[in-house]
Amino acid sequence: MDLRFTPEETAFREEVRAFIRNNLPKETRERLRMGHPPTKAETVQWQRALNARGWAAISWPKEWGGPGWSPVQRMIFLEENLAAPAPELLGFNITMIGPVLIQFGTEEQKKRFLPRAANLDDWWCQGFSEPGAGSDLASLKTAARREGDHYIVNGQKIWTSTAHNADWCFLLVRTNPAAAKRQEGISFLLVDMKTPGITVRPIISIDGSHHLNEVFFDDVKVPVEMRVHEENRGWDVAKFLLGNERVGIARLGKSRERIDFAKSLARETRSGGRPLSEDPAFRQRVAQLEVDLKGLEMMQLRVVSAYDKRRDGKPDPLSSAIKVRGSELLQATSELVMDVGGPQSMTAWAREADTASNEPALGPEWAAQAAGAYLMLRAASIYGGSNEIQKNILSKAVLRL
Repeated sequence: MDLRFTPEETAFREEVRAFIRNNLPKETRERLRMGHPPTKAETVQWQRALNARGWAAISWPKEWGGPGWSPVQRMIFLEENLAAPAPELLGFNITMIGPVLIQFGTEEQKKRFLPRAANLDDWWCQGFSEPGAGSDLASLKTAARREGDHYIVNGQKIWTSTAHNADWCFLLVRTNPAAAKRQEGISFLLVDMKTPGITVRPIISIDGSHHLNEVFFDDVKVPVEMRVHEENRGWDVAKFLLGNERVGIARLGKSRERIDFAKSLARETRSGGRPLSEDPAFRQRVAQLEVDLKGLEMMQLRVVSAYDKRRDGKPDPLSSAIKVRGSELLQATSELVMDVGGPQSMTAWAREADTASNEPALGPEWAAQAAGAYLMLRAASIYGGSNEIQKNILSKAVLRL
């Protein structure tokens, strides 16, 4: 199998780099390079710039605003966007609700929501996980009772990313509690977050950021026309969505950008009277990470190349290996940047996280952000399907155990 990029793919990479170089605001690039997460305004601004170029809806068909890229082109774009670094496309819009509506939505739903999702006129969030229903999603208890042309929704969701920013939520609810199998009694709804009865409560993460939320539904009225697919067939939609959720989960570009950033910092950081970049142990660590990242890139190219030739549309089980290794390297590269800062990374982060303190920050800006990212990315091996679950998939589908 030839895993080299074609001349056309190499030219495409250069085109993407040129667009990012000419259109990404310098202040946004610098904030992200220092380790700050993008703000909502920065994400909206960048996705709209990409959408104007026809590049936001990366996996959608052309008839609904997609660019018509191959899987390899999508991989190149995602890698270059992260490596810039630039704000990521909002996955809830582009890789989740967009493909779901294209596959299962009515014509009215597609026409209403898809253009707004691509342009980030609507910010979507995902109402799946509940207390007691995370990895075992089919045990969810949030209920929707049909009353005429509305559903009445009651229940709670948790770990709902960016719900405080969201205009709409795609929501899994139980519509038939008497179903013989739990999966057979679930429906998939689209819910306007401004509907009366919805309460969003923040969950502050270990890094001090507000990204996650609890969401409560108390007698929330949702029009029946906002149901996607048939009643009690929402599990089919959820499985399709979760397959798309893992697109780009390896985040090669981000890990590569963190290694490059650590190397640049090491040239300016002194250790034993000389630049850290000259320390043999540091150089060996960087070299090993770069080798591991190249191995992951080769694995991803094999999976993407094979997927491009498949006709059944089913995910390759080896994508689970990409998820496992990708999350491990994301954690390792974030740890590398934090370690360049040494003890000042944690002291700077602790001072920044102490909102009650009036003391000046300790250490450089990037050091505090590096420690926060390291702590937050402990979750990378959990979200998008925990690494333990991915290893079970690999043992059954690949190793036949």
